[in-house]
Amino acid sequence: MFEPIQTAFILLTEYLRTGGVVMLPLVAVSVLMWLLIAERVLYFRRLHRQNMTAPAAKACVRENRLPSPTQDRGIVALLVTEFIVRRSGRQALDRAILDETVQRISRSLSHRLAVIGVLAAMAPLLGLLGTVTGMIATFDVLAVFGTGNAKAMAGGISQALITTQTGLLVAIPGLYMKGFLERRARILGQRIASTGLYLKRQI
Repeated sequence: MFEPIQTAFILLTEYLRTGGVVMLPLVAVSVLMWLLIAERVLYFRRLHRQNMTAPAAKACVRENRLPSPTQDRGIVALLVTEFIVRRSGRQALDRAILDETVQRISRSLSHRLAVIGVLAAMAPLLGLLGTVTGMIATFDVLAVFGTGNAKAMAGGISQALITTQTGLLVAIPGLYMKGFLERRARILGQRIASTGLYLKRQI
C-alpha cells in the first residue's frame, strides 16, 4: 500500500539532491507561493458564494439590520455588515463611511497578489542561479580532469538542467494563478463598487 508513496518519496529526494543547494530556496518559494494562492482562492470563493441582491442590501441598510449569516453571504453582505456596524446616523458622514468601506474592501481583494507575483518571478531566477552553479561545477571538472571524467561532468549538467526546469515549473503556474486571481479580484471590485454607488443613493 505504501510502496508507491515510498518510491515517489525516494525519487523526489533524489531529484532535489541532484539539483543541489539551490533546490532548497526553490522548494521554499513554491510552498509559500501555493499557500498564498490557496488562501486567496478560498477567500474569493467565500466572497462569490450566496451574494445577496441589491434590493436585499437596500432593505438591510434602510432598516439598519445586519444581513442573515445563514442566507446572505458574499462580498455584498460583507459591505453591508461593515457599513451598518460603523454608520453614524448622519447622512453626509454615512456616505463618507460607505465610500471608505468600499475602498477598504477593494484594497483587501488585491492583498497578497503582489507577493504571489514576486515569488513566481523569483523562481526562474533561482533556476538560473542553479544553472550557473551547475555549469561552474562542470567547468571545474573540465579544468581538473579534462573530458576524462564524464560522470562528474554529467552531475554538473544535471544540476544546471534540473534547477532550470524546476524554476519554470514553479513560475509558469504561479503566474497563471496570479492572473486568474487578479481577474477574480477585479470582478469582485466592480461588484462592490456598483453596490456602493447604489446604496449611497439610498442613504
